[in-house]
Amino acid sequence: MTDIAVETAGLAKRYGNARTGRTALVGLDLTVERGEVFGFLGPNGAGKTTTIRLLLDLIRPTSGTVRVLGADPRDNARLRGRIGYLAGDFRIDGRQTGREALTYLGDLRGGVPAARTAELAERLDLDLTRRISTLSKGNRQKVGVVQAFMHAPELLILDEPTSGLDPFLQQRFVELVQEASANGQTVFLSSHVMSEVQQTCRRVGVIRDGELVTVADVEQLRQSAHRKVEIAFAERVGAEVFEALPGLQNTVVTDTPDGASVLRAILTGSPDALLKAAARFEVTSLLAEEPELEEIFFTFYEHGSTGNGSKEFAA
Repeated sequence: MTDIAVETAGLAKRYGNARTGRTALVGLDLTVERGEVFGFLGPNGAGKTTTIRLLLDLIRPTSGTVRVLGADPRDNARLRGRIGYLAGDFRIDGRQTGREALTYLGDLRGGVPAARTAELAERLDLDLTRRISTLSKGNRQKVGVVQAFMHAPELLILDEPTSGLDPFLQQRFVELVQEASANGQTVFLSSHVMSEVQQTCRRVGVIRDGELVTVADVEQLRQSAHRKVEIAFAERVGAEVFEALPGLQNTVVTDTPDGASVLRAILTGSPDALLKAAARFEVTSLLAEEPELEEIFFTFYEHGSTGNGSKEFAA
């Protein structure tokens, strides 16, 4: 069995003809390992949903190749039973109750124990006796979450899966993803909710205008991002102490009326040199603001490379 769950090479998709059509995806080279939770991020219209639809064989590529769980997804009914899929606008026959809908979908997948469905519904506070048509968008999305996870698929493909869920239930969803990962399942997650990404994903791919900007380790992203640093000293400290330190930018030292000093700067990379320099003086307070993932990814959205996205992010 291959160690690769998802692999694309030169994947491209164009809608319409050459003169009036639109290119949605350009030469996507992407690899997702088995057992990995991989985040797929980008602004609306970047190509995320097009990529997911290609993985699921809902549409066909203009060029390039796709392999999912070691197989070509085209016309592969057996492969579909090994995948759980959830879109942000999950839809199903509204005349059925939640239980009827989930039983039907479970039977299509070879049968899912009723206890498993009931357990997931309870965790999401979902009433299975109500008809789908009477449910709010959030409760319909809960049905979608249950149907994606209930058969413990080898691969979960989740496209904005918590759309319409409140923060409490978003956390329940995060727990389900973490459990799936611990169980050896692979998760391909497209999300705008950065807290979900941070809590679940080890690596992320950032896509912009149909091109993969980077593939990065989440922790490397955080470590290499800019941090706002503020250090207060009990005595006067000259700015020259910090000006040549590696990774420190926009350094400003302000003297206070009581004979003390405050350093404010932007730090990139390791804080080791800064801490050693500061330790020569009496420090009264230290504040380092961890960057939010949303802020980090905006950098890629707006200024990322437009070259081939096969390069890995280097810390």
